[in-house]
Amino acid sequence: DERRLPMSVPTLTTVHELRTHCELVRASGRSVGLVPTMGALHEGHLSLIRRARELADEVVVTIFVNPTQFGPNEDFERYPRSLEQDRGLAAEAGAHVVFAPAVETMYPPGEKTRVSVADLTRPLCGASRGPEHFTGVATIVTKLFSVVGPCVACFGRKDYQQLAVIQRLVRDLFLPVRIVPCSTVREEDGLAASSRNRYLDSSWRARAAAIPRALSLAHATFSSGERLAGNLRALVRAELEEQGLEIDYVELADPNELEVFEDAAQVPARVLLALAALAGGTRLIDNLVLGEEPAPIGSLRGALLTSGGAA
Repeated sequence: DERRLPMSVPTLTTVHELRTHCELVRASGRSVGLVPTMGALHEGHLSLIRRARELADEVVVTIFVNPTQFGPNEDFERYPRSLEQDRGLAAEAGAHVVFAPAVETMYPPGEKTRVSVADLTRPLCGASRGPEHFTGVATIVTKLFSVVGPCVACFGRKDYQQLAVIQRLVRDLFLPVRIVPCSTVREEDGLAASSRNRYLDSSWRARAAAIPRALSLAHATFSSGERLAGNLRALVRAELEEQGLEIDYVELADPNELEVFEDAAQVPARVLLALAALAGGTRLIDNLVLGEEPAPIGSLRGALLTSGGAA
């Protein structure tokens, strides 16, 4: 099998190494798959790598904790870093090459250029973390696309707003990249897989399960015909607050343009429900496109039983 994995997965650290590698892959008539990550790999990342492996001959996984997407009071310094473990997990999932550059490599002295995407970056996480968060995301992803060149790139739907921003910049800048959205990977209780989940102690981990439970309750209510944005939003907020989670936002928005619906609005038959909440200081995000995706827990009955309510 000419697509089989090498016995060991090399780690590249310079722009020249990665660009040369990808050019050689394409010159041999083979395709490149790309999975950008900040490391601390979990099953969500591994599912992206496996999907890229299905779509491309050679898979590049990037591991880079990007400083420009962290605010001054966010967790850049303590963000989990586990390169050696990540290399092994990436290899097992199907990666051929890991790219793990230094900060100075991606942001050399004197660099000044930033990439911003208007409108999509203002609501949701942009409203709380600031639009500069997505400017940092858009900038580093554009840099990676520039280095890798023509490829297929896999991104998870858990980071729905990030995915929307990246899809827009690829379209607007005519980048030779095919973006493949991939379903959110969830743990047994429905909590979305996230590198930040490892911050949670057992108590907050149990409380965080209110997030997929709230999404499931909203899904069941929406499926029963509820369309008033305020009612759906209140249902989700109540479930989160009952478990002591600090709500950053709970919004219903257009799934394409991310325009938020006011409480009095009747939402359409397909609408994005997105939220961010703090569990013991750990910020977690999740979302569901109502009218398109299944509930995280599966049914209203399952959600109620999980939360101890009556079915």
